[in-house]
Amino acid sequence: MPAKHVVAGDSADVEGMPASVEEFCAHLARRGYSPKTIARYRVSLALFADWSTARGVDRPRDVTRAMVERYQAHLLAYRQPNGKPLTVRSQMARLVALRQWFAWLARTHRVLLNPASDLDLPRVPRWQPRSGMTIGEVERVMAEPDLDTITGLRDRTILEVFYSTGVRASELADLAIADLDMPRGVMAVRYGKGGKPRMVPIAERATAWCEKYLLDSRPQLAVPPDDGRLFLNDRGRPLTAKVLTAMARKYLDGAGITRPGACHLFRHTAATLMLEGGADIRYIQDFLGHADLNTTQLYTHVSIGALKAVHQRSHPGARSEAGATLDSDWEQQADALLAAIDAEGDED
Repeated sequence: MPAKHVVAGDSADVEGMPASVEEFCAHLARRGYSPKTIARYRVSLALFADWSTARGVDRPRDVTRAMVERYQAHLLAYRQPNGKPLTVRSQMARLVALRQWFAWLARTHRVLLNPASDLDLPRVPRWQPRSGMTIGEVERVMAEPDLDTITGLRDRTILEVFYSTGVRASELADLAIADLDMPRGVMAVRYGKGGKPRMVPIAERATAWCEKYLLDSRPQLAVPPDDGRLFLNDRGRPLTAKVLTAMARKYLDGAGITRPGACHLFRHTAATLMLEGGADIRYIQDFLGHADLNTTQLYTHVSIGALKAVHQRSHPGARSEAGATLDSDWEQQADALLAAIDAEGDED
């Protein structure tokens, strides 16, 4: 998503679409919204401006309720270049931006009536996290990077940090060297989702790899001016979330881990293994940076290892007539169930 999107209309018109969108974005910035959130709002509103100006309406005050309803129908019928419709979440994002924008326009008396006040938003399917990796699978992935190379050492360190801290790709991309407090075993996430900072624990194993990377790899990657970003590409520039996703996917594929997800798969794995290890769900909430505990509780649906063990011990149908425990059929059925849940979900 571009950081800035040209809004259709006359930029010299103080009541036109471009000026109204920019004033609204400035309002969001004053309220403390993160630059990424503001960029998403700007793109969503620019897409609406493209649609409305193509129909001869280039001022917010001329937009009617009927137009907003037609735009919602347009989003439902729209097909992307690949022939697929917009996801419900994509439709929701665009309509929420539109509703917030018009609410602000009405509140500041820039429009007389709010045409989006009664807008019915689509129902977003409940997100379910993907099943995480086993400890053995994690170790297979960790063995993939070539430690005899500068970038291989960097990549192993990145994978270790993902696994230890459960951070998102965008959060890891923003990390600075100063965010690591290795003696205390904590790491600062300054730009979490929604612009919210948090502190997360980082294990001794991950800090050991960070120390090795900072000593043997990063000095050879860094080029002036060095802004202190923790992880750098082979040109000395900060890594992006997109590059991190491709990198993680490469090593997962190399280890034979074919289930969907890349960086998020490490996040799900960390959360699931901690839950199975007995961690309180509220600590997991803080660890993942979830604003809503309900989001964290979804991880209990994939924390199946402990449940399987209890099932084997206590359920009369878990053993064959000869008294032997069932073979891998139960695990295969459980994996199929998790795959079905996963197929309905999306990354957080």
